[in-house]
Amino acid sequence: MLNNNKKIIYYKDELNDEFAGDSIKPRAIDQSYWYGDNSLFFRTMRLFWYRIFAFPIAVAFLILKYRHKIINRSVLRPYKNKAVFIYANHTNNIADALIPSLVSFPHSTYVVVNANNVSMPLLGKITPYLGALPLPDNLAATKNFMNTVKLRVSENASIMIYPEAHIWPFYTKIRPFTDLSFRYPIQQGCPTFCFTNTYQKRRLSKTPRIVTYVDGPFFPDETLGKKEKQADLRDRVYQTMCERSKNNNVELIKYCRKEQD
Repeated sequence: MLNNNKKIIYYKDELNDEFAGDSIKPRAIDQSYWYGDNSLFFRTMRLFWYRIFAFPIAVAFLILKYRHKIINRSVLRPYKNKAVFIYANHTNNIADALIPSLVSFPHSTYVVVNANNVSMPLLGKITPYLGALPLPDNLAATKNFMNTVKLRVSENASIMIYPEAHIWPFYTKIRPFTDLSFRYPIQQGCPTFCFTNTYQKRRLSKTPRIVTYVDGPFFPDETLGKKEKQADLRDRVYQTMCERSKNNNVELIKYCRKEQD
């Protein structure tokens, strides 16, 4: 229910409007961008930055700040030694960077991100070790990106994708998204999962609890053609996330469509 103190955000385009609130100038992701490899150096640096440094901080932050809880994570258990693709809604600047590793543990997790996520002067230097896979800006970079995805699949990693692409903080519904990214699990022959972050009331705090619901696996319908298969996989994931989003019971920000001029 809307109250007088609730923030209101007006939007025009559900597919392209961005409300992350940062002012980072994205770097170009061209053929010179290094996505990481499987060398001993990379694996050692990733062990430190991802497992020893970032992972404990993520657990502590999510528990202390949001009393984070994951529901139905057991559906991933049969696939702990296989590569998986996981899709989720994009509603929190910090938590969305941390939750994928907790959901897919013990998988090594990589997250497909926009260029601004790897464009910070200092942090940008270590994001390859944290698992960031920025979307490419040209054909040569696309080749590097796809080769890296194939490498991580061969390592039985988890590839995390936010198909909504843009952050809408604390949004309680699922925005429409395209089926473009659903070609990856089909091409790589991997099972697809999704998780839906919801915001729920806490008795003694104004900060909501984040409850994450995990669903899957989803597999492509092999009776369909290439394009239809991709669209069908997207639709089933989207419908599942929409159903899970009904568990939201806190609305911190009201999003309203702006009237066209």
